[in-house]
Amino acid sequence: MKAPYKALLEALRETIPAERLMDDPLRTLAYGTDASFYRLIPQLVVRPESEDELRLILAECRARKLPVTFRAAGTSLSGQAITDSVLIQLGRGWRGYEVIDDGQAIRLQPGVIGARANAVLAPFGRKIGPDPASINSCMIGGIAANNASGMCCGTAQNSYRTVRDIRVILADGSVLDTADSSSVAAFKASHGELLAGLERLSAETRANQALAERIRHKYRLKNTTGYALNSLVDFAGGIDILKHLMIGSEGTLGFISEITYDSVVDEPFKAAALGLFPDMGTTCRATIALKQAPVSAVELMDRAALRSVQDQPGMPEVLRHLPEGAAALLIDVRGNSESELESRMADVQATLEGIRTLEPVTFTRDAATYGMYWKIRKGLFPAVGAVRDTGTTVIIEDVAFPVERLDEGVQALTEVFHRHGYQDAILFGHALEGNLHFVFPQGFEKPGEVARYQALMDEVAHLVGVEYGGSLKAEHGTGRNMAPYVELEWGPEAYALMWDIKALFDPANLLNPEVVLSRNATLHLENLKPLPAADPIIDKCIECGFCEHVCPSKDLTLTPRQRIVIAREMARLEALGESLDAAQGERLSALRRGYRYAGDDTCAADGLCATQCPVGINTGDLVRELRHERLANRAGVARRVGRHFSGATRVARGALNVAGAANRVLGDDLMGKASHGARRLSGDRLPQWTPALPQAAPIRVLKPGAPSTPGRDKVVYLPSCATRVFGATRHDAESRSVMEITLSLLDKAGFDVVLPEMIGHLCCGMAFQSKGQFEEATHKARELNRELLVASQNGRYPVLCDTSPCTLQMQEHLDERLSLLEPVAFAHEQLLSRLSITPINERVAVHVTCSSTRMGLADAFVALARACSTDVVVPTDITCCGFAGDKGFAIPELNASALAGLASQVSECSTGYSNSRTCEIGLSEHGGIPYRSILSLLDKASSPINNA
Repeated sequence: MKAPYKALLEALRETIPAERLMDDPLRTLAYGTDASFYRLIPQLVVRPESEDELRLILAECRARKLPVTFRAAGTSLSGQAITDSVLIQLGRGWRGYEVIDDGQAIRLQPGVIGARANAVLAPFGRKIGPDPASINSCMIGGIAANNASGMCCGTAQNSYRTVRDIRVILADGSVLDTADSSSVAAFKASHGELLAGLERLSAETRANQALAERIRHKYRLKNTTGYALNSLVDFAGGIDILKHLMIGSEGTLGFISEITYDSVVDEPFKAAALGLFPDMGTTCRATIALKQAPVSAVELMDRAALRSVQDQPGMPEVLRHLPEGAAALLIDVRGNSESELESRMADVQATLEGIRTLEPVTFTRDAATYGMYWKIRKGLFPAVGAVRDTGTTVIIEDVAFPVERLDEGVQALTEVFHRHGYQDAILFGHALEGNLHFVFPQGFEKPGEVARYQALMDEVAHLVGVEYGGSLKAEHGTGRNMAPYVELEWGPEAYALMWDIKALFDPANLLNPEVVLSRNATLHLENLKPLPAADPIIDKCIECGFCEHVCPSKDLTLTPRQRIVIAREMARLEALGESLDAAQGERLSALRRGYRYAGDDTCAADGLCATQCPVGINTGDLVRELRHERLANRAGVARRVGRHFSGATRVARGALNVAGAANRVLGDDLMGKASHGARRLSGDRLPQWTPALPQAAPIRVLKPGAPSTPGRDKVVYLPSCATRVFGATRHDAESRSVMEITLSLLDKAGFDVVLPEMIGHLCCGMAFQSKGQFEEATHKARELNRELLVASQNGRYPVLCDTSPCTLQMQEHLDERLSLLEPVAFAHEQLLSRLSITPINERVAVHVTCSSTRMGLADAFVALARACSTDVVVPTDITCCGFAGDKGFAIPELNASALAGLASQVSECSTGYSNSRTCEIGLSEHGGIPYRSILSLLDKASSPINNA
């Protein structure tokens, strides 16, 4: 680290905790990576949790003339969130929000994920205006700073048009809150020169009729190239100009610490159609016609784009047989009522009369199909990246044409790509706005590739920006990718105006330099990100970051994307072999050391990342492979445990009895201290005791019961090894184990229970699989498969497992003849119809496990709980609990980090419910209420039908 950064680090250590100051090789690389095809590694990553800390960082950087870059979710595509200086990353302290005026507006801190803002507004029938494809992952700070728009947003509902107020911190540390009259007055007094400068630029611009008209014309289109010059013609007052200039400024003018949006109506009735057209010309003509129709969105996809998704589940068979040159429009229609929706669909059909289609345009209102259409459209960019050659990157260009010239613009742009040898480019985008995305694979390693890319970019910029008067960046932000072309698009006069704006806000050019404005003509060709081959599991990842928000370790160590980034860097360095120099060797060693904890130990391997990844990459598979290699020498131990599994579970129950006895003597406080001390002395090898540790389960309840009753249906019941070990929580009013509850409920519902033979010895294999012991996992799965086939008479009877993660493991590895159901699925399909339900009058919490989410049971889980209770709370921003089998004992900080904020959300609940016994231990510990099996809630709310 260079001397000025060392001095900065020492200065910041006096105020900011060391764990939020990161200068090691692993975290600077991981946290400094965004979704673009550029790579810069920061000298220092700082994670402030308040405005005061952020102002301190700015002051210390300013004193040393060190540039800073602000980073939210890092889904940015144009290189605007990377730096080789100081990176300021948003943490937990920036996730606050407040609904205003009964949902008419919402005040948001920059760390709130866009989809979370919409979830908060949903009960009011409203949403924020911007709707980028990455809204499930990107944060409000990035949405506002890039003026991101999206599918339904257009130009009327973007951040510029819907911002009500803003709170900003400028380069000099000053704060302005436009919603606070006293703050505005103070700012006018202290920064009158800045405001006067903005008002002067506004007056001069409006007086320059040609320039003012050019600006107005440019913003009839989607346009995020350069600064928001429309603020100079739309407003005359300095405060209003400043507020709107901050939108789309990409952190180069200041930090948005809070923004208040005017919300927009979220019409509840929705339908979509996939219109297929014979060629692009017809598709563009249909788009122009639909511009006057009552549509919410029209998304264009060319043949290559459709080919990239045609084999995904649920896609129409016709896509596989489309002729070359065909294209599609995803047409979205919404309304406030059934009749309004029907009327609008009819209007669309009438609009398309006379326009040739390959298939009749048919709208779907099925929620699953509708959601699938949009999921595929939003995942097109990463999906295309996944089919590129390993070692190449994927580039997305984001342009806008005047919609009336869309047809000829598309043709001209396609010809440019083909002329430069980019035959694999695909086209999709927001057709109503003339906003098109061209995506193409690009390698930079071979000679001539950088020059080829530069020639392409030069011609694209001239075609779109000059010949067609379009936008070189319609919604993805200028970033580094288009900064060298801002002057070409806008002309010298407007470009000089932008530099004047930058000088007023940031005269020392310390806020995100080289982004938006740059005098480096080859900036877009420098610091290109390597994407070397690392492992087939992850080689198709383009580091988009869609996976990050569901990862339980995201606030503790690394996210799936970051694990992949580090794995790739280690693979790149390892590939150097003997040519690895001393510095590179030291770096590789540091990455390996850091990855053991940050990449491996703290990965829950829950698979939720795959549910968000457009190409289904499960980073947990990579981590398990690494564990397999690292722990190969422990295969013998795993084999002995597997072969004597009933004995191992007896030992575990004995340990619980010993811990319970010690706890009764010492009490919770002393027991916790003793456990912590013993764990520390053991080098964290001993598990951490927790007051939520259950009693040992009474295995005797699994003894064979009464003989079969004629006429009663049979179910095979498989208690997981977790429920055979862990009984009820010590302080819970419910003293029965999950096994006792399940057996009681099945009897109440009229089932005869079949227990597999040697049940104490059985295991689905997940306990071994998660630790990389694949051979023993396979052995245990085969063993279980054999016993379940016998017990179920080759699949004649359904099999109920009381633990959701184990059920998913079995579904993935056991015989397809077996009908394997977890508690939620079994309750829906087999129990509800057999029971009389009287909802309990209690507020209860529900935790949907990651396995239930992966099996598509999240909605059913919540519906089951609501059938059994009058008041159900589903905590927000809690995905996987991070207990991950035994990690809640071995790496308790992972469980604590994943469940931060749970207790405050469930404080008024009497009980919580889930469907994994180990997860329930961690949930009880960090939620402050007892968590039980969801079957316990169903048992409590039900009675036999014949007694109703």
